[in-house]
Amino acid sequence: MKALLKEIYGKTDGELAFVKLQALIENTPINEEKHQECFSQQDIVLITYGDSIKSRSGTATPLQTLHQFCRTHLKDAISTIHILPFFPYSSDDGFSVKDFYSVDNALGTWNDILELKQDFKLMFDFVLNHISAESDWFKAYLNCQEEFNELAIEVAPNTDLSQVTRPRSLPLLTRFKKSDNTDVYVWTTFSEDQIDVNYTSVSILIKFIEILLFYVSKGAKILRLDAIAYLWKQIGTNCIHLPHTHNIVKLFRKVLDQVAPEVMIITETNVPHNENISYFGNGHDEAQMVYNFTLPPLLLHSFIKEDITQFSDWAETLGIQSATNTFFNFTASHDGIGVRPLEGILSERELDRIISLVEENGGRVSLKKNPNGSESAYELNITYVDAYLKNTEESDEIHAKRFLASQAIQLALPGVPAVYIHSLLGSHNWEEGVKQTNRARTINRQKLFIEDVNHQLSDPDSFRSRVFLPYIDMIRCRVDQPAFHPNTSFEILKLHPQIFCIKRYCDSQEITALTNISSQSIKIYPHQLPGESVDLLTKKFFSGKEINLNPYQSIWLETKK
Repeated sequence: MKALLKEIYGKTDGELAFVKLQALIENTPINEEKHQECFSQQDIVLITYGDSIKSRSGTATPLQTLHQFCRTHLKDAISTIHILPFFPYSSDDGFSVKDFYSVDNALGTWNDILELKQDFKLMFDFVLNHISAESDWFKAYLNCQEEFNELAIEVAPNTDLSQVTRPRSLPLLTRFKKSDNTDVYVWTTFSEDQIDVNYTSVSILIKFIEILLFYVSKGAKILRLDAIAYLWKQIGTNCIHLPHTHNIVKLFRKVLDQVAPEVMIITETNVPHNENISYFGNGHDEAQMVYNFTLPPLLLHSFIKEDITQFSDWAETLGIQSATNTFFNFTASHDGIGVRPLEGILSERELDRIISLVEENGGRVSLKKNPNGSESAYELNITYVDAYLKNTEESDEIHAKRFLASQAIQLALPGVPAVYIHSLLGSHNWEEGVKQTNRARTINRQKLFIEDVNHQLSDPDSFRSRVFLPYIDMIRCRVDQPAFHPNTSFEILKLHPQIFCIKRYCDSQEITALTNISSQSIKIYPHQLPGESVDLLTKKFFSGKEINLNPYQSIWLETKK
C-alpha cells in the first residue's frame, strides 16, 4: 500500500497518505469469517433498483417489498442482489449521490438492507467518480470550508480539453460561484449535477476509503466501482484508464484483502473489450470481476443477423488465467446497451443495422461527443426484451422464445451471470416513463407494483409468465451443474453458423450447450454431438442420433465422466 501511495502522490505525500490509511485500517474491525472460494456455479446476481418492485398498499417500504418478492420467487435461484444506488440523490436515478452514508428514505432504512442480507449476498455501488452538486460536501466546498477545499477539480475555462474521452455530449466543465464570490469551473464528466472528485488530494482519497469500509461494515460482498475508468484526470491526456486510476483500484484491493478478503471488486467500464479486461491487472491485484460489456450488443447483433460466427470467434477469447478472476456476464442493466465495445468487431454498416432495429422497436440512441467535435452512438436505450422483437406482428410466444434463447447463451458462458430484473420479468419498453422524465434511459427503469407482477406471473398466458417461468427454471438448472462453475474449462464448437455451441467441463461433468439463434430448424448430426447424454433442461435422453433444433431452442447435453 505504501509503494502504491508513493507512486500516486510522490514520496512525501505518499508517506502522509500511508500514515492516514494505516490509522484508518487499524481502527477497522477485521472480518474473521472463513474466506471461501471466490466463485461457484451457484453465483447468480440480480440487478435491481430498490424500488423496481413496490407495494401499491404502501404498508411496506420498497426495500421490504423487494425482499418479499425475492424470497418468494427467487430463493434457490439468485445468490446475490445488486441494489442499485439506494442513497439520497439529486439526479440520474441514484448515481448523483448526496449522502454516501444514508439510505434514501423513499426506499427504506439500513435495517431493510440488513434484513435482505439474511437471505442474499449483497452488491453495493461505490459511486466514487462524482458527487451530487446538492450534497453537503459540495456545498462545503463552495463555502470554502477547509476540509473540502480540494473536493472538486477546478480548470480554467480556456484550457484545451479536446483530448479528453467523452462519454456524453454535454459540456465537460460547469461554472459555479463560491462564497468568496469567485467563479470556478469544475470538471463534470457526466452532468452539471455530478461533480467529479479530485483524487489528487490525499484527504479526499481517505474520505472515499472510509466510505468503502463503511459499505463493508453494512454487509456488501461485492463493490461495484462506478465509472472507474474516468477517475484520474491529467490535462493533456485522454483522462481514461490512466495509470493512477489502476493504482487506486490496486489500493482498494489491497485494503480489502487486509480487512475483508471475502469482499470482491467489480469494475464498470463501458469500453472496448481489451480496455475492459485491463482491470483484471495481473490476475491478483485489481478487480476480481469486470463487466462483460461486449456481450449484450454482440449477442443482439448475432440474433438480428441470424449468424453466430462473430460471436463465437469473440467467445473463444473469454479464457481466464487466474482462478481469482472471472467475467460478470450481463445482457441488460439499468443502463442502455453500450455500443463502444463493438469497436473493432463490427462494421459501421452492421452497427447501423442494430440501431435501425432498436429504433423500429421503440428504442432511442444516446450520443457521445468525439474529439473532432462530431457525435456518435454511445448506447441504445431499450429493454433487452424488446430489442429481440423482430416485428410488431409476431406472437408473444415467438418473441419470448427468441429472448430466452439469448439468455440461455448468457447462462452457458464462462463467468458469473447477472440478470436485470426487467429481463427476468419480461418487461417491455416503458414509454410513459420516458414522457415523464424526458430521459431515454427511463425506458428500461419502470417501477412495478408487486400486486400486478404476482397477478401476471399467475397467468400462464401473460408475457411475463412466458419469460419468467422458463427463465427461472434455466437458472435453477444451471446452479446445480459443476461444469458451469465460472472458471471451468470451455471450448467453442463451430457446428453451424446459426448454432451457438459451447462445451463446459470439469472433473465430474461435461455439458455441451447448444442454442439455435435462427428462425429456422437446424439439424445437428451425431458426429457433432457427444454420445449418450441427457438434456438438463427437459430431462430428455439422447442416444447419439441426430438432433433437430427448433427455432430458438436450447439444449444442455450432460455427459457424466
